[in-house]
Amino acid sequence: MNSLNSEAFTLLGQHILWSDMLGNVFGLAALALGWRRSLWTWPVQFVSGLILFAAFYGHLTGSAGKQAVVMAVAVYGFWQWRRGKNAAGGHISPRFASWRERAAMLAAAALGTVAVALLFTAYPSLSWDPWPDAYIFVGTIVAMYAQAKGMTEFWIAWLLVDLVGVPLNFANGYAFSGFVYVIYGALVLWGMRDWWLRSREAARPVLEGAPA
Repeated sequence: MNSLNSEAFTLLGQHILWSDMLGNVFGLAALALGWRRSLWTWPVQFVSGLILFAAFYGHLTGSAGKQAVVMAVAVYGFWQWRRGKNAAGGHISPRFASWRERAAMLAAAALGTVAVALLFTAYPSLSWDPWPDAYIFVGTIVAMYAQAKGMTEFWIAWLLVDLVGVPLNFANGYAFSGFVYVIYGALVLWGMRDWWLRSREAARPVLEGAPA
């Protein structure tokens, strides 16, 4: 293997790069660890982001920027989960976001996407696809912030990001990213179900003790 950006093999007529493959394998592992609510999800996510940053840098600026955000939030998420009162034993207790938090994240996603897309449009060298790149970039920040806070809604945010990210990866030659997101989708759905049920269990005593 001469370079991480060299071809590893061909799958269904698509050229699979080493960096694309390895970065996404680590990403899958991080997602599985996130489902298990393990602190190790963050170091593994950082490694995934580092490899994919090297893959996208100089070609897909928005996707490369997304990986820079992934690495930064991975550090923040590890710190947040480690210091959390419910992180004993390396696990976090998930919760539902409040309606105020949901509204704030939706507003941040919408305004952030517009602002970043306008920046990419004003400076074409930053991105070949300003709007989808901006959507992925900002959506990733929102999703990982919600995960760092232990919000179950982060799974939904990841699904919304992937709806744009998957076809964009195929269109730009990162076929393994597109193929592996089929597995990502299954893990996200299973993880969302697990976190959703746990969040309902955590909220039940509060609801049962509330006045009628």
